[in-house]
Amino acid sequence: MLSVNTNAAHYFVDRHMDEGRGDRLAYVEAETGRTLSYAQMAQGAGLNAGALAQAGIRPEERAAMLVLDQVEFPQIFWGALKAGVIPVPLNTLLATLVYDVILRDSRAAILFVSAPLWDVVAPAVAENPYLRHVVVLGDAPEGTTRYEDYLKGAEPRPTLPASADEVAFWLYSSGSTGQPKGVAHIHSALKATADTYGAQVLGIREDDTVLSAAKFFFAYGLGNEMTFPLSVGATSVLFTGRPTPQSMIETINAHAPTIFCGVPTLYAAMVAEMDANGAPSAPLRLCISAGEALPEDVGTRWESHTGVPILDGVGSTEMLHIFLSNAPDDVVYGTSGVAVPGYDLRLVDETGAEVADGEVGELLVNGASAASCYWNQRDKTRGTFEGVWTRTGDKYERRSDGRLIYCGRTDDMFKVSGIWLSPFEVEGALVSHPRVLEAAVVAHRDADDLEKPKAFIVLQSGAGDDALNDELKELVKEKIGKWKYPRWIEVVDELPKTATGKIQRFKLRAGA
Repeated sequence: MLSVNTNAAHYFVDRHMDEGRGDRLAYVEAETGRTLSYAQMAQGAGLNAGALAQAGIRPEERAAMLVLDQVEFPQIFWGALKAGVIPVPLNTLLATLVYDVILRDSRAAILFVSAPLWDVVAPAVAENPYLRHVVVLGDAPEGTTRYEDYLKGAEPRPTLPASADEVAFWLYSSGSTGQPKGVAHIHSALKATADTYGAQVLGIREDDTVLSAAKFFFAYGLGNEMTFPLSVGATSVLFTGRPTPQSMIETINAHAPTIFCGVPTLYAAMVAEMDANGAPSAPLRLCISAGEALPEDVGTRWESHTGVPILDGVGSTEMLHIFLSNAPDDVVYGTSGVAVPGYDLRLVDETGAEVADGEVGELLVNGASAASCYWNQRDKTRGTFEGVWTRTGDKYERRSDGRLIYCGRTDDMFKVSGIWLSPFEVEGALVSHPRVLEAAVVAHRDADDLEKPKAFIVLQSGAGDDALNDELKELVKEKIGKWKYPRWIEVVDELPKTATGKIQRFKLRAGA
């Protein structure tokens, strides 16, 4: 018998009722205006726990959630945790074949799906041998159950006791280098991120309002929209649609968030929009970025428009949220900052030896939020989780002042004239040009079969030409070194990305 209930739902949901926050606003949907108080969230989570039991879903079975960012999401998620069922939030932007792989891999017994997403997942559901129930939020097609009907007759359930080390939920990795993997997280990991990054970097407060462009299904978004605000009784603004520069600026103006959470691609596009039409008016006190390293030029231009810095940080699905970051009073654009309090970092070479300042090494991290394993992938689990250390697959250089500079993914690095080249460094130089919105650099072999940089760029407007290409090559030579310039530059309409905003350079390499 557990003396203290360390089920995460107890801390993030039930505790607020004991501490008198029931009337506080937990969520508001930006597009519809629907709201959810802390008391309504607790009631809804309890009812979902009862409905899962009523449907015969047993503890430790999986509940797949293909659910948009709407007020039902936290009720279903926490309801599953209360019932001992493992919620598995799914990326809402995948293809049918990928959903088929994930649903079979997880062996989910029940699927919750928002009605607008039904058509893409329906073929996978039809052939699935494990699903016993499909619950649709909205109009329910034949053979499925409406969410309201699913809840009918259910009695709210109290939170089931759980060990701090018990698996609580899964997230599937974004698949930037291949098929997604099921990442299993324990109950204590959620509070660990709140106690470290949420409390000691963000300084999240009860009176904060958070707007996150990253969605619930993304580890980054789950922390922004759920873990951090619910740790203190703050409010989250949910945006269901695709976060465009215009929609985000409009939402910031309408809902006055104090914390905005974006990704570099979006920040770059929003800065371009502000260049033309001005900055939003809101009581922002902090902005954060993750997913990819933030280009220095984007950070400085954002701050000049808004007066608010962007805290560039590094996290991963495996570590659940940010473990390396700039801090509110210590922002240096072009760097990823230092270790978040509560985490230890190492940079190692191919032999596992620590590298010296100024040298490039793979980043390893040690912290309480690390995942327990990849589901059913023992070799990959052993290759990533080495004792207390988690391999990130990211290459970094440590400056003499201890700050880390992102150099790229392990697979993205390549040598030019015998010297390691960081694609991100070249990309940062390219996007400093006023006509370049985004850039990605990969290795490409020349006529002598030697690797040289090739750049793919997205322009702010207009078309590329030889004069622009020459200008960009000279810009790179001047900013970061004569040998680092891209030998080829190709203008594209968009760069291939995961749904979480990470550039899929392996696709560019394949087509280069």
